[in-house]
Amino acid sequence: MEFPAGQTCCGQMHWNTGYQSEALPLVKRFVEQFRGAETAVVPSSSCVAMMRDHYPKMAAEIGDAALIAEVSQLLPRVFEFSEFLTKRLGLEDVGAYYPHRVTYHASCHGLRNLGLGDGPVRLLKAVRGIDLVELDGLEQCCGFGGTFAVKNADVSSAMLEEKISTVLGTGAEVCTACDNSCLMHIQGALHRQKTGVKTLHLAEILAADEGAGL
Repeated sequence: MEFPAGQTCCGQMHWNTGYQSEALPLVKRFVEQFRGAETAVVPSSSCVAMMRDHYPKMAAEIGDAALIAEVSQLLPRVFEFSEFLTKRLGLEDVGAYYPHRVTYHASCHGLRNLGLGDGPVRLLKAVRGIDLVELDGLEQCCGFGGTFAVKNADVSSAMLEEKISTVLGTGAEVCTACDNSCLMHIQGALHRQKTGVKTLHLAEILAADEGAGL
């Protein structure tokens, strides 16, 4: 496994807030960094959704025929983390051990844009020792939405309050998801309310074993 040190933001923040000309060079940057990769695995469903939904259009706007071709060739090799495990490798049980009560939040981009379905849940169910509790309103947005949380803070906070209520209602020690942006938003509220509940990315749970001390 390699981690290209020169990689940068995918450009979603710029693109979604109207700074589209500033986002365009980031497509070139991504291709430069990952063109030689057999597979590019991304631990963020929102980033992968950005790439699949917008990179072809952005490359076309730049008007570089070579870039258009490279984006077209590279995108089929780009996978969200859980998608890579379940759909590319056909794995569910990765040998993880996590003896804690956990609930799973389905982030919007993974659920709606990428169609991850129950893939992340199947991975969690295969973890030894886990007590996995289903979250009420699983398909309901946590209210983050990137800059939405800034521009529409009151609405975002109300949505977050509902999500936190359902998380706490499970009695879970940990809330997990496939997108760090959702986890950051949820963790902020859990921390401010001194709930003692923490958030972990799905990858952190799947990496745990009997000696991890998590």
